[in-house]
Amino acid sequence: MRAPFLAFALAATLIGAPAFAQAQPGAPTSGVGPTDTEKVKQVFVYGDDPCPKGDADEIVVCARMPDNDRYRIPKELRTDPNDPKVQSWANRARSLETIGAEGINSCSPTGAGGFTGCFQQLAKAAREERKTTLGSASWSDAVQKAREERLKNLDAESEAIEKEAKADEAEAARKAAQQKQQTQQAQQAPATTTTP
Repeated sequence: MRAPFLAFALAATLIGAPAFAQAQPGAPTSGVGPTDTEKVKQVFVYGDDPCPKGDADEIVVCARMPDNDRYRIPKELRTDPNDPKVQSWANRARSLETIGAEGINSCSPTGAGGFTGCFQQLAKAAREERKTTLGSASWSDAVQKAREERLKNLDAESEAIEKEAKADEAEAARKAAQQKQQTQQAQQAPATTTTP
C-alpha cells in the first residue's frame, strides 16, 4: 500500500518540476544562450535586380548571380548522374566483382556462356573513350563549351549581318540624296528657261 502512494507522490512532484524551472516574467536573464534577436536572411539576386531591404532587426545578405542563370537548374544539380564521383561505393565495388571471372558474363573463351559479357566490355570501353574525349570535364562542361562556341559563331554572324545592313542603309541614303538633288536640279532648270 505504501509503494503505490510513494510512486504517486513522486510522479506528482516530477510533473510540477518544469513549471518551477521556467523563467518568471520580468526576471533578469542569466546570459546563457543567445540574447540578440537579429535575423539573417540570405537571398539570391539575379542580374541587375535590386537587393531587398530588410526590417530594422533583420540583416539581408544578397548573393548576385548572372541573369542567364535565373531560370536554370542550380549548378549543384546539373552534374552527370553516371559520373564515378557521384556513384555510391557499392556500385564502384561491383566493377571489381568481374576481375578473374570465367563463364557467364565474363567474355572469355572458357566456360559455358563466356561470350555473354562481351557487350559489357564493349560498353565499358565506350565509357572510357567518352571519358578520354571529355577529359576531366563533366557533361555540363561539354554543354557549356559547345554553347560558348555557338554563341561566338552567332556573334560573328550578327556582326557581319549588321555591317551589311548598315552598308545597305548608307547606300539607300546616298541614292535618296542623289535622287533628291536631281529632282531639285530638274525643277530649277525649267524655271530658268521659261522666263521670256
